Amino acid sequence: MRDTVYFLAFDGFADWHAAHALCEIRRPGDWQLKTVGFSMQPVLSMAGLRVVPELTLDELDLRRAALLIVPGGYLWEHGYGDEVVQAVGRLHAAGVPVAAVDSGVLVLARAGLLDACRHTGSWPGHIGTHVPAYAGAEQYDANALAVSDQGVITASQLGSVEFAREVIRTLDLYNPSDREHWYRMFKHALPPPWCAGDAATAVAA
Repeated sequence: MRDTVYFLAFDGFADWHAAHALCEIRRPGDWQLKTVGFSMQPVLSMAGLRVVPELTLDELDLRRAALLIVPGGYLWEHGYGDEVVQAVGRLHAAGVPVAAVDSGVLVLARAGLLDACRHTGSWPGHIGTHVPAYAGAEQYDANALAVSDQGVITASQLGSVEFAREVIRTLDLYNPSDREHWYRMFKHALPPPWCAGDAATAVAA
């Protein structure tokens, strides 16, 4: 049963990139969310949050994995993380969706996953600059803040809400109508119908 979402934590990871997505994954209570690391040693996020991994990359359970999320961080632009590249390849080959934001997208590119699927990133040319073997430039969508295609989710550093929407869709967390209302609320501050009355009362008060 695929019921576990893995989130990769490492020193300097951008903690805001997947924040919306992680909260929505936990909200229904149907999914396990586990933090994976290069080791079991505590790490510090870019904002200074101390996170202790629950398992290492070689302990990922392919039978239970429903998604792997790779946030951005300066680590990827310096070419580190071969273990993650290999893990991403194993998961995707086993039919597990993989997701990345900002420079985390470089990991997916190094795994060869962006050469034949539609994707995006933080800006045109960013992937090719850091991944010489990247051959997916024609598949790059510069007009989208987040893209999901063939089990691969990619997002710009500015697309955390759009990224969360693609994760919600991939895991089928909400029905299409609720998903769209969720997006409008967090992107445009438009309360969903079930909150409209409360919002009006608050304004009147």
